[in-house]
Amino acid sequence: MRPTHIEHIGIAVDSLEEAIPVYERILGTPCYRIEEVADQEVRTAFFKIGATKIELLEATAAHGPIGKFLEKRGEGIHHLALAVVEVSEALRDLEEAGMSLIDREPRQGAEDLAIAFVHPRSTHGVLLELCQQSRPEEE
Repeated sequence: MRPTHIEHIGIAVDSLEEAIPVYERILGTPCYRIEEVADQEVRTAFFKIGATKIELLEATAAHGPIGKFLEKRGEGIHHLALAVVEVSEALRDLEEAGMSLIDREPRQGAEDLAIAFVHPRSTHGVLLELCQQSRPEEE
């Protein structure tokens, strides 16, 4: 697996409405997209900084992944996402290297990305997301 860059850093927040203005001030750039990913029970907000993004994550259900994270750990960094050319290939490489995978096949994520997660027990406590661009990037 050879990542091309850090795609984004995911930060769990209690409220996008409260967090977006804070991050707009900190980063000096507006939120450019808010999107709900229903099957992951999350609303996301994105900020672009160079080739990397900051993704704010708000739970839409207490029993979903972000809801559980917020209940257990509170607000803060949730995951690190790496851009890869081919998620399926990266998953095979990581599994062969003995990594514990959450996803064995890519699924659809926010911003039309193909995504998959690697379990934190294999990455020294960091939830790792692999991302593949599914369509040409919109400028």
